[in-house]
Order: sequence, then C-alpha cells, then structure tokens
Amino acid sequence: MKPFAHKVRVSDRATICEDFKSVYRAEDEQAGLAALHSFCDKWKSSYPKVTKSLRENPHILTFYSFPKSIWRSIYSTNVIESFNKQIKKYTKRMEQFPHEEALEKFLVCQLEGYNQRFATRCHIGFDQARAELQELFTTKD
Repeated sequence: MKPFAHKVRVSDRATICEDFKSVYRAEDEQAGLAALHSFCDKWKSSYPKVTKSLRENPHILTFYSFPKSIWRSIYSTNVIESFNKQIKKYTKRMEQFPHEEALEKFLVCQLEGYNQRFATRCHIGFDQARAELQELFTTKD
C-alpha cells in the first residue's frame, strides 16, 4: 500500500513507510483521513509531489468501505507480488517464447494451476466477511 516508496530517498524510506502505517491501520475512514492529513503535513516540505498525489487520490481510503476483516488483504499487494514472482520464476526457465500465442498459452496454464491450487483456500479475513460481502455485491432488484 506504499505506492510512493520508490519516490522517496532511501534514507527516509523506512521512516516515511512507518509513518504511513497510521493511515491504513486506523480504526475507521475518518481516523484514516485524519492520519493521512497528518502524514501529508509532516512530509509535504520534503516530498511535495508525493503528498499531493496522496491527498488527490480519491481511492486511497476505499478499503475502509469493506468489512474490517479484509482490509489487510485489500491494502496489501502481497498476493499480487507473490503471483508475479511465480510467473517470473517460470518464464525465466523458458528464456524466450517463439511467438505471442505461446506466451499467452503459458500464462493461461499458470493461472489455471494457480486457481486450482488455491480454489479451496480463503484469503485472510474473507471467510469471516463472506455474508457481508455477498450482501454488498448482490444487486437488489
């Protein structure tokens, strides 16, 4: 959830990431918004572009509109990074693909295998939030 980490000096990275935790670990959206303003006020002189992009991002606190048990899964990119790491690992073995369709076929096979392996697993918090999520995404006629 730290979309700005690569835009700050390495010497400040640990501190700024630690400070940003107050934003996504707040108890609710109002506290998260207050923490975001506090974070931006603290770092605006050192990183004006970073703080400006955070303030202007209308989706930065979207995860607060979902059940609390899945917030961590939403604000974290660990699942995506893990999958990307797997894809890189397997594509590295292939060296190169003869044509684009071969790469497509390879990726589809990887996705199918990934989906089958994790079909019976439930990501952290989603099992507890199942009913609430179904209600949230069920269309009401």
